[in-house]
Amino acid sequence: MFDGLATWWDNAELWLAQLWFPLQFLLVIAVLAPLCVGAAWLIDRIVDRVAAWLRPGRDEDVSSRS
Repeated sequence: MFDGLATWWDNAELWLAQLWFPLQFLLVIAVLAPLCVGAAWLIDRIVDRVAAWLRPGRDEDVSSRS
């Protein structure tokens, strides 16, 4: 199974390496842009949840001001 996957990957890599550079660029951007946007969205959600979890509650915040 891994031999088949390695052969497929080598063929795909060779095909991409032989393309005209602007086409290579467009293909890489078409794959990486959605991945980067998705990763940024996921990181944003995780940071928001952790920040909300670490933030003191409203009752604690109001009582400490008095």
